[in-house]
Amino acid sequence: MAVITRSASLNDLPVLDNFLQLLVEAERPFDETIRSGHVIYYDLKSLIENENAALLVLEDNGELVGCGYALIQKAKSYLVFSQYAHLGFMYVVPAYRGRGLNQQLITELKKWALSKGISEMQLEVYEENIAAVKAYEKAGFSKLLLTMRCSIEDL
Repeated sequence: MAVITRSASLNDLPVLDNFLQLLVEAERPFDETIRSGHVIYYDLKSLIENENAALLVLEDNGELVGCGYALIQKAKSYLVFSQYAHLGFMYVVPAYRGRGLNQQLITELKKWALSKGISEMQLEVYEENIAAVKAYEKAGFSKLLLTMRCSIEDL
């Protein structure tokens, strides 16, 4: 049976909360500024209930195996588009990786964005996360901007 993509429901929140912590753990090696312990990147309940967001899940025989969202956001005034869909919370359970499920999610999120009249999609990814960068490039994304940081507390 094929892995299906569907909209997340409030009943999915416990599994999605777990996916979020797994995602945080996977990203910690790329970002020393993520604090230790339980971290919340997103208000998942709000994403489920927001008409300007689509939180999708991947389901295999009743078990959630991945997720991702698109959220319509206002663009900066100097850009050629007024709104865009921000993509986030892209997660696939390790045993299901390499099956094209990330692409499946992105395709459905693109369809949703287009149905809302949105033709621009953006996301953030750690530059050192080569596998993720390649997956997003395969889905049609290209690098746009590099965010840099430094700690200045030791001056």
